[in-house]
Amino acid sequence: MTAKRSGAPSKRPRRTGVSPRVPEARSEPSLSRERIVATAVELLDAQGIDGLTMRRLADRLGSGVMSLYWHVDNKEDVFDLALDSVLEYRGPPQLVESRDWRGKVVHMLEDWRAGMLRHPWSASLLPRRALGPNILSRLELLSRTLSGAGVADADLNAAIWSLWNYVMGATITRASFGLSDEDRAAAQQRLTRLSEHYPTIERSRLLLDNDWDGAFRKGLDFLLDGLAPRQ
Repeated sequence: MTAKRSGAPSKRPRRTGVSPRVPEARSEPSLSRERIVATAVELLDAQGIDGLTMRRLADRLGSGVMSLYWHVDNKEDVFDLALDSVLEYRGPPQLVESRDWRGKVVHMLEDWRAGMLRHPWSASLLPRRALGPNILSRLELLSRTLSGAGVADADLNAAIWSLWNYVMGATITRASFGLSDEDRAAAQQRLTRLSEHYPTIERSRLLLDNDWDGAFRKGLDFLLDGLAPRQ
């Protein structure tokens, strides 16, 4: 028995030759070591050393934690890579290239300090991390510059460590010095009342001096004067 044809129009959609439009899926950037390191630096800048966990890093990257381990060994590896990335030295501009050895050393160390101040967590990580290629390249360039300036091989290590300690100390002190202008003024007033016991530092207005950059440069000049080759 055959079904009767109905005169009602069919409800089946007609084929027009054009496929229905399907929304395109948004593709996330692929995971890579470079992207992991850049995101780790952002996380460290925002939350500090204690704020970096593999879970938080994965969440920021929009990936699973286990996916990270295809690119990095562990959290300690991430710390090493992040630290080395922010201390990369790209060299001085042409203007500085033409200066003498002191100009090169000053530029190198001011750049080092500025990099650590931009990323305050780096100063506390550096003494206890493995030295990466960027840091070693910076130290090699510094050593080569001092050697070329006439610093004897027997004195080279002491010279390098003296400059290292100066940069680290100046950076950590600046990054951790949290007194407001009002606090500094109050401390200086208290020092003035005690000037009988501390006349020299009261006279120099030590606690009101906030020229951190100028003090760093002048102290560096003192050090480099001691390293200058004897005539």
